[in-house]
Amino acid sequence: MFRFSFRFTSLRLAPERILTEQLRLLHVNVPPSFIAAGLVSVLVVAVFFSSAQWQTLGLWLVAVWLVVAAALALARRFLRGLEGGGQPASVTVTAYQTIALYSAFGAVWGAMGWVLPASAGYGGTAMIIGVSAGMVAGGMAFMSPVLPVFLGYMTFCLAPLVVWLAMGDDLFSRALAIGTCLFFVSLTMQARAAERAFRSMVELRFENVELVARLRSETGRALAARGEAEAANLAKSKFLAAASHDLRQPVHAQGLFLEVLSRSELTVQQREVLAHARAAGTASGEMLNTLLDFSRIEAGVVTPQVRPFRLQPLLNKLEVELAPQADAKGIVYRSRETQAVVASDAALVELILRNLVSNAIRYTEAGGVLVGCRRRGAQLVIEVRDTGIGIAPEHQSEVFREFHQLGNPERDRRKGLGLGLAIAKGLADTLGHALTLVSTPGRGSAFRLAVPLGTALAADDGATYSGGQAQLLNARVLVIDDDEAVRAGMLQLLGDWGAQCAVAGSIDEALALVRAGGTDAAVAPAAASVTASVTASVTASVTASVW
Repeated sequence: MFRFSFRFTSLRLAPERILTEQLRLLHVNVPPSFIAAGLVSVLVVAVFFSSAQWQTLGLWLVAVWLVVAAALALARRFLRGLEGGGQPASVTVTAYQTIALYSAFGAVWGAMGWVLPASAGYGGTAMIIGVSAGMVAGGMAFMSPVLPVFLGYMTFCLAPLVVWLAMGDDLFSRALAIGTCLFFVSLTMQARAAERAFRSMVELRFENVELVARLRSETGRALAARGEAEAANLAKSKFLAAASHDLRQPVHAQGLFLEVLSRSELTVQQREVLAHARAAGTASGEMLNTLLDFSRIEAGVVTPQVRPFRLQPLLNKLEVELAPQADAKGIVYRSRETQAVVASDAALVELILRNLVSNAIRYTEAGGVLVGCRRRGAQLVIEVRDTGIGIAPEHQSEVFREFHQLGNPERDRRKGLGLGLAIAKGLADTLGHALTLVSTPGRGSAFRLAVPLGTALAADDGATYSGGQAQLLNARVLVIDDDEAVRAGMLQLLGDWGAQCAVAGSIDEALALVRAGGTDAAVAPAAASVTASVTASVTASVTASVW
C-alpha cells in the first residue's frame, strides 16, 4: 500500500514558515498530553509492580518522565522564541530535535511489553496492547500536523510491541501482531490526511494575509492617488475662482464693443452678422459665467454676506430679464407679488433663482413658469413651478449633479452645460438653505428654496434690484476698471449715450479725478472696497452703477 514516493514525500519537512506553524500547534499541546502520558506510566507500574522486577519498572518509569521533562523543556523554549517577536534560531533544527525526542518517547513506550512481568497472562497482554494503542491514537491527535514526528513516534512505539507479540507461542499473539501492523497502516493514512488538511489551512491563511497586505497597499496607493486628484481638482477650481474676473473681462469687453457697433450705420447684411455675433458672444458669456460660478462654489471661496432684504425687487428683476426667453418660446412667465423680507445673501439667492427659472423655461414647451412664495413658520419657501417634461423619481436625486442633463444625449450647447441645478444646489448648501424638488413626469416640476425670514425694519428699500436702466445722458461719468478693453468699450458706449466720460485704471487714479471735481456718477466693478473708496471722496451726489 505504501508507494516509494510516499515514503520520501511524507518525511520531507514543509517550508519554514509552514513548519513553524506546524511545530507551534504541536508544542502548544505538549503539556497536557505528555503529563497525561506520564501519569498513565505511573498507573501501569502500579498495576504490574512486583518485588522481583521493581528495579526494571522503576528504571522504565524514570525514562518515561525524563522524556516528558525534555519534551516540556523543548516546547517551552520553542514557544518562548515565537513570543519573543519572530521565529526561533532554527526551525529546522527544532523539527529534527522534536522528531528525535518523540521517537525516543515512542521507544520507551514500545519497551513496555519487554519490561513488564511475563506472568501477566492474557489480561496483562490486553492491557499492554490497549495502553500502547491508546498512546499512539492520542499522539496522532496533536502530532499529525508534523507527520515525520508522528511517524517516528508510532514506529518506535509499535515496532517493539509487534516483535514481542510475534514471539509468542500461541496463535492469538501472532494474530494480535498482525492486527497491530494493520492498525499502524490505518493510523499512518489518517495522519497523512490530517497533515495535508492542516498544511492547506496554513497555506490558505498565509495567502489571505498576503492578500490583505496587498489590498492595504493598493488601497493606500489608491487613496494617495485620489488625494492627489482631489488636490489637483481643488487647485484648478481655486485658480478658476481667483481668475474669474480676468476671464470674464474679455467677454464683457466684446459685448460692449458689439453694443457700440450696433449703434452705428450698418447694412442689412452687416446687422444680420452682428446679430449672430452678439448671440454667439452671449452664449459663450453665459457658459463661461456658469463654469466660473461652479468653480467658485467647488473651490469653497463663496462667502455669504447675510443681511435682510426685500424679495419683490429681486423677483421683478428676474422677470424683466427672463420673461423675454419665455415669450420667445410661447409660454407664460409670472411671479406673484410678495412683501416678504428674508435674511440671506441677496446676490446668491438671485443666482439660485436665476438658474432655477432658466432651467424651468428651458424644459417647458407648453404652459408656463410661475414663481411664488409661501410662509412656513420662520421661513419663506420660494417655489419655481413649471409645466414642463417633469422628472422621473429615479432621476430626481441626479439632476443636482454637475453636467447631468435630461433629454440632451447629444450635448446640445443650446440646452446649457448641465450645471445650473448643480450651482443652485451648491449655493443653497453654502447658505444653509434647503432646496427640494417635487416632480411628476409629463406634468412638470416644482423647485422649493426655503429662506429664513428677516426683519422688515432692517431691510433695504430694494433700490439695488430695480429693473430700470439708469439714464446717463448729459452726465459726467467716471469709469473705473483695471481692464483697458473694458474701459475703451464703456467710454464709447457711454459717449454714444451722450455722457461725458473719464476713465481710471486704479483706485488712486479714480480718487485723483474725483477730487478734481466734475463727477456726477461712477461706474465701477462689483467690489465694495472700490466703490466705498470712491464715494467717500465725492463731494457731490454720486450714483454708483454696478454691473
